[in-house]
Amino acid sequence: MARYSSIRTASWIPVSPGASAVGRYRALPFPEHWRGPLLALCNEGRKKPLETVPTFRMDQAVQALAPDVLVRPRPRRGEEPDFWLYAPADIPDPLPSTALQGLIGAWLKDLRPEPEHRELLAETRAALFEAPPDWQEGVEVELLRCPPTTGGTAAPDPRQFQLSTDWLARRILELEPYDFGAGRLRFRAMPRGPRDQGAELVSQAMRFEGGSEWFSVVLNITLHTVPFDPLPRFHLHCHIRRYATRIGATTGRLYLPYGRKTTVLLRPRVPWLPGAPASDRFAVARLTWDKGAHDWAGGGPAGMLRSMSLREPFPDAASILTAPAAWLEDSMRAAVVYSTAMGSHEVGHGLMPDQRSRIVEWAEQALPEQLRPAPPLVHTRLSGSAPSNPRREPVKALEKTAEEKRRAEARRKGVAFALGALFPDTEAGDVGELPCLEARLFWQTPVMRDTAVAALVAHLDLKGDGGAPETEVAYENTVVLEWQTPELTMRLRCRKLVRSLGQDLALPEGRRHSRADVTTAIGTRRRQMAAFVTEDGHTATPSLALIEIDRAKDFTSADHDAKFALRLGCADAGVLTQFMAVPKTAKGYNSEKNKEFRAAKAWDDGLRQLGVRVHPEHSLGDRLPKGMRYAAAWMVRKNSNSRTRWAGHVPVAVLVTPEPSGEGLARVEGWDDEAHAWVPYPVMLLRLTKQSEVPTGPVPAPRDGESPATRPSWWSDRTEQRRATEEWLQRLRPKLRGTPTLLLAHSQNMRSHWTWLQDGTAVADKFKDGHAPSRRLDPDLRLVRVRSARNRETAQWWAVNPEGANGLAAHLWRDPADGSDVARVFWSTTPKARTFKLSVAADKLAPRVNTKGKLTIDTDKAAWNPGLVELAVLGCHTEDGDSPEALAVAVHQLRQAPDVPDALSLPLPLHLAGLAQEYVLPTRAEDGEEPIADAAEDADPDTAAAPGLVSEPDPEELAEGQLALWPEETTVP
Repeated sequence: MARYSSIRTASWIPVSPGASAVGRYRALPFPEHWRGPLLALCNEGRKKPLETVPTFRMDQAVQALAPDVLVRPRPRRGEEPDFWLYAPADIPDPLPSTALQGLIGAWLKDLRPEPEHRELLAETRAALFEAPPDWQEGVEVELLRCPPTTGGTAAPDPRQFQLSTDWLARRILELEPYDFGAGRLRFRAMPRGPRDQGAELVSQAMRFEGGSEWFSVVLNITLHTVPFDPLPRFHLHCHIRRYATRIGATTGRLYLPYGRKTTVLLRPRVPWLPGAPASDRFAVARLTWDKGAHDWAGGGPAGMLRSMSLREPFPDAASILTAPAAWLEDSMRAAVVYSTAMGSHEVGHGLMPDQRSRIVEWAEQALPEQLRPAPPLVHTRLSGSAPSNPRREPVKALEKTAEEKRRAEARRKGVAFALGALFPDTEAGDVGELPCLEARLFWQTPVMRDTAVAALVAHLDLKGDGGAPETEVAYENTVVLEWQTPELTMRLRCRKLVRSLGQDLALPEGRRHSRADVTTAIGTRRRQMAAFVTEDGHTATPSLALIEIDRAKDFTSADHDAKFALRLGCADAGVLTQFMAVPKTAKGYNSEKNKEFRAAKAWDDGLRQLGVRVHPEHSLGDRLPKGMRYAAAWMVRKNSNSRTRWAGHVPVAVLVTPEPSGEGLARVEGWDDEAHAWVPYPVMLLRLTKQSEVPTGPVPAPRDGESPATRPSWWSDRTEQRRATEEWLQRLRPKLRGTPTLLLAHSQNMRSHWTWLQDGTAVADKFKDGHAPSRRLDPDLRLVRVRSARNRETAQWWAVNPEGANGLAAHLWRDPADGSDVARVFWSTTPKARTFKLSVAADKLAPRVNTKGKLTIDTDKAAWNPGLVELAVLGCHTEDGDSPEALAVAVHQLRQAPDVPDALSLPLPLHLAGLAQEYVLPTRAEDGEEPIADAAEDADPDTAAAPGLVSEPDPEELAEGQLALWPEETTVP
């Protein structure tokens, strides 16, 4: 096996802070004199007037019909004015005035299609066309150079995030096609709008040689910054995009997931707009279910253009869905992007590191003289990146048996330790002198009941059957099993889940369900479950329940899923919950085969909720302050898939205090904001349900005059959320004093509410949690910001092997230009997950000869690469002996928990804090569409997703500096 001493990132930086490149454009300003007539049209008859002209649908149409035009977002409040549309100066008239006027006329009809507004619509059109906007020639934009912030971080101009990446993408398109041995990749650009990050290039569609389905290679170029680095950097991300061509035998068309939009890439044979020049770029539109049929989303560009005269008809949605392969084979005139919700696909996702490195090296031929590849990262100078108690993976059978017994003993000790934290001063939960773990098993099938009991016995190495009855009839009532171990007593109450508690929520039939319907149904099931749990009279809390229940896909619809209602009901009874699926066999799915694994995983996750974790102990000795503990802040966030909208944004904090015993024990606590105190982790989880999306009582009726139109604006709501978060931090911070504490925060999760974490505001060794000026850190506090690969904010990477295929390496890395005494930013990599066996030399594009000398095809195999995690030491006390590098190593080691088989995508305290959102939001890990404009970590199969967490596109979750439209600009109700 190769030993790697450095890794390369797919990133490029300017050769110097003064490096400059100027782009020349023709640009069209948004005509501000139109604002009055447009707002008058939009606000006619509205109870709450709009403050901003909604341009979103117009922007969509421009991207579809004039893809060479770059659409910029409207400036935010307080920002400098900007142009609306940009086009490179060398493109001949990408949007002729006649075509623009036709688009504007269609846009006005789309804004107010009601017949009663025809007269006002005609007046508005006449007012707008009296003074049409004019393109400005020779607009110059600096593409590279940017000033630093007070903290020394590059601060790009907002336009650079879009224009600079488009400039680099155009240079790559000028290269000779990429030769992969069995063919050549020819890329085309995608249109980019105000919500899109960077530039995107898509290759021609290729058919899988071993099957009938299609895929492309996609390149994304995005602009980013790194704390305290005055140079911006460009990331190049490579991945696979798959296309849907499988027609349903009964429907005769593609299956599109209900309630979701499906992206379609379009290539017209001639420009749709009369007079527009031909473009090599794709156009984009989205399909969805609307008014009983599939059509372009919201009418889409087609909806706006039905009244316009086009050179070629806009594609018919039904035609694409019934013959997707024919459209794709016809020079990709239409390509429906595949999502995992559509079923299986013959092509595996992702690229492995060696092939990715070769594509990046090809693209680097297009770099201008002002840019260079970022230097390879090297090992940190502190030896050893593994914790002092690493996970052992013995090879011999006897060693494996001994190791499993040791792990089970460690779990029992962890359970006993966690119970001691829960019941420190009372006899509750004790039998004799031993702590007692009370657990419940709510089962639906005997096979899964017996499997779960056996899994618990194996997980804790319990002896005997616990007094299990010999007949099945006995299980018609509650059966109590009990085991004694040297560390604790284990008591398990087995009871069948009856009264349809695990079935569909009771929702009205024959109509679409409102949020009030879903909220009422959840509340009813919640009360029923709480009553069911407390019927046995057992009152020791907190305790744990394992519930056997169907998968989300097995319910009638997502709204009918009962899991969150059961979790809330159990929490009301003081019981934590973990779910395991009912074993079933269906086409393409067999959960009976792995039921033992799923049951063991359910018990492990359930014990985690009790605070049972083996803490990775650092190996740094006196390089860290003695008695260091670890805190983590996390924002539980309402998302676009939320079914009830009751929850706001809820901050959560977790505190992990390692025990000095050397056995990996640690006290896990959560912040109770009402009590202004740290409480045991399971107590915090149960109390979080008070802030869940669903009230315990009936849904309150709207107050007089209350309607969606009276809700606060996005701007004022976000301002209030930030203020509340800062006040929460001010209450939390005093409770972190007195003991050396390392505070962790996840950049993409927390920075929109705690703005001090943003690259543009952070200053080394300072702290700010309100309106007061920043100040020195508290003497006992250190602050480390963790940034993951979400939104492509950390680069793809590979370990450099001069003698063979580039691969993967696990370590903590640093920039060689930074000395160990001054470096503040480090990068953490972990081993490939055990379940992924694909060679690092795998080739998704052409057959290869493997190490056994045989020809093999990798196209159908899934590729997976660990994400690059950035660790920025924002605050410490170097004058008192703190080493930023040692702090980073400690955080890196926190990703390597000994009691989990694979490394965590986030450090353990952040992992635990993030999982707390299961008790606040009914998040559902839906299969996502392969990324088009979004690059959420869990949406990109090439990167590692945080276990148990759901990431959803959100305006503030764009990469730092990326801009998004305000919600007021997106639709007109």
